[in-house]
Amino acid sequence: MSSTETPVHVLILAGGAGTRFWPASRAARPKQLLPLLGGEPLITATARRVLPLCGGAGWERIWIATGQHLLSPTRAALPDVSERRLLVEPAPRNTAPCIGWAAATIAREDPEAVVVVLPSDHHIADVPRFLEVLEAAVASARGGAITTIGIRPTHPETGFGYIEAESAASAGSAAPAGPASPRRVLRFVEKPSRERAAEFVASGRFLWNAGMFIFRAGDMRAAIRAHLPALAEGLDEIDRAAAQGAAAEAEAVLRVFPRLPAVSIDHGVMEHVAGLAVVPGDFGWSDLGSWQSAWELAEKDERGNSAPAGSVLVDAQGNYLVDLRARSGGAPDDGRVIALVGVEGLVVVETDDALLIVPRDRAQDVKHVVDALKARGQGRHT
Repeated sequence: MSSTETPVHVLILAGGAGTRFWPASRAARPKQLLPLLGGEPLITATARRVLPLCGGAGWERIWIATGQHLLSPTRAALPDVSERRLLVEPAPRNTAPCIGWAAATIAREDPEAVVVVLPSDHHIADVPRFLEVLEAAVASARGGAITTIGIRPTHPETGFGYIEAESAASAGSAAPAGPASPRRVLRFVEKPSRERAAEFVASGRFLWNAGMFIFRAGDMRAAIRAHLPALAEGLDEIDRAAAQGAAAEAEAVLRVFPRLPAVSIDHGVMEHVAGLAVVPGDFGWSDLGSWQSAWELAEKDERGNSAPAGSVLVDAQGNYLVDLRARSGGAPDDGRVIALVGVEGLVVVETDDALLIVPRDRAQDVKHVVDALKARGQGRHT
């Protein structure tokens, strides 16, 4: 980044309820804090892969938005992030208040900053290509367009929202040449039926909404003021307190944030902004939405099984076995053997206090286990 370019700050959204990866994830240890693909926690990988965007400032331009109950494990996962870069929400209010608060806070320090907002718990297979797409989005944002990233769909997925984009041919000379060129957003579409999803994919005009947003901090403040005036008023109140010092700011956040309107950035702002741009991307993206997603990315044997070393698999295929007892405090090797015989397409996950067995094609329904446990008064297991 040259000295004449506006600085880039990265905001990583790190809330989450930890339901779809139960029993590994819990309310106090949601998905982003788990090493689901081996190695480091997902949030650590997310931060590390975008450091090149931050130039020489490195970790000083990485910001984390999280809840008070997740502050300690988030610090542990990101020891290089400054305490001043941790935005701790006193109450969950969805993404618009969180992003608005971050934009205001960053703007006080860097009025011309471009902010890149990313989820904390996604997987990216092709990091160089991902950075190339982000650089195109940053360039679009520097030009004044609030910009998002759209994932080129690989199949008719019903679990994602979609973005309809202007075709590359229609974009004309306003869009720079190349595969990572911004296009005008025509509309956002909620999660579709299977039939509509197939139509979207066949048309070539629709992209998956991955929840990534890039904008100048001032442009986001202006968009919030135009479309969410109640939120803008609350953020202004926090801004006025910040001018009086850190203690006054902290008090205002505790007082104001819980009464901000609970609305997503998509519904509250993005669906109403004129001139919104999207950069199509194809970089091996996965939202890791369930144990099925984790199985898809895991190393497997010739019969499609992913299992710990020493497992016994007889006439079994397409299964996903995870033993997390060691990671949650159990003995790393107690001589125990896990065996599957004559079964197909199962997810089996064991922790110190729970055992999950579910067909892979029902992996999205694991969240109902959490609901059932809460209803039975067994919240300690959630």
